[in-house]
Amino acid sequence: MKLVSYKLKQKPSTLRVGFVMDDKIIDVQEAFLQLPGHSTEMEYMLPSEPNAFYKIGIPAIEKAKKAYTYVMENQVEEISFHRDEVYVATPIPEPSKIICVGKNYAEHAAEMKSEVPDYPVLFAKFANALVGPEDQIVKNSKTNKLDYEVELTVIIGKEASNVTQEDALNYVAGYTIGNDGSARDLQKRTPQWLQGKSLDNSTPVGPWIVTADEVGDPSNLDIHSRVNGELRQSSNTSKLIFDIPYLISFISSLMTLKPGDMILTGTPDGVGFALNPPQFLKGGDKVQLEIEKIGRMENEVIEGEFHY
Repeated sequence: MKLVSYKLKQKPSTLRVGFVMDDKIIDVQEAFLQLPGHSTEMEYMLPSEPNAFYKIGIPAIEKAKKAYTYVMENQVEEISFHRDEVYVATPIPEPSKIICVGKNYAEHAAEMKSEVPDYPVLFAKFANALVGPEDQIVKNSKTNKLDYEVELTVIIGKEASNVTQEDALNYVAGYTIGNDGSARDLQKRTPQWLQGKSLDNSTPVGPWIVTADEVGDPSNLDIHSRVNGELRQSSNTSKLIFDIPYLISFISSLMTLKPGDMILTGTPDGVGFALNPPQFLKGGDKVQLEIEKIGRMENEVIEGEFHY
């Protein structure tokens, strides 16, 4: 099941959670209310607002799956919208944590002139950096070296503290695509990377969240990026130095992960910084990211300091 955050284009509306069915978006809460014998009591309802939905985590997704199955089997049309009628946003606009992993492919570590790390290299992003699959990446005037990084992104589905690697995937709600927008000049001017990693409107995440059951094993997914149609990154998640179960176990030993938290798991080689000569993003560029079993996302770059 593919879950999106959407709102209608033609009339004022707030973001709601929907699922994708062919060329339609179906409202998850409205679909849930179609179930025979449903109760309108609040404890049995699904919230429609994305942040609230994902804070419930896996129980909300299980209810959404029941609604999805019912709507598919009964062809309920009145709660659906054609894809052209809606704007699709980043799936979780305000996660409590956005945790990123650096140097998690050996080839990328090598191209960045770095040693393979003994432990996962962790840093944070914040919600101000997030944009969606239909938004533009803003190249802030403070940077001349904005780079792209395609990354498999994990969405946590239930509270995780000190989980084992063997049990770690049971804490995953789903997966999506992240573009870890990186201002290399800002990133590298101090030992800490944060200032180069959290510029406003620099990190697309989307186009949807694919539930964990549909993705299955995340350790063998092809992963690619293209800029203006030119292939830049091409790898497979089997090449991760620290795989998804290890990362969840490691991070949850340091901090409690909450439902809706995101983990951007690292990028393969082929980033613009490491090309000869380096090729950084500029206004008008189109960055396309693709991960097997998840889908494709494309964003245009604009110059400026635009805030949504």
